[in-house]
Amino acid sequence: MSLQDDLSAVRRNLDDLTRKVEQLEQQAKRQKPTSSGAPDPSRMVTIPDTPYDTALWTDTDDEGLGARDRHAP
Repeated sequence: MSLQDDLSAVRRNLDDLTRKVEQLEQQAKRQKPTSSGAPDPSRMVTIPDTPYDTALWTDTDDEGLGARDRHAP
């Protein structure tokens, strides 16, 4: 392909992308917002402030550091 063919293909793709973005913007304007911005209380999960049981973490690896009983090279 020549440089001119490549530029023409890029222009076509850019024009197509611009059309699609405009269509999406129009669709977004037509849609009514489904929520008022406040989270749905029925989907919220309460996380306790108490510490986790350390027995849960005895056989785990520290992400990026490896296992607790081994040293990084």
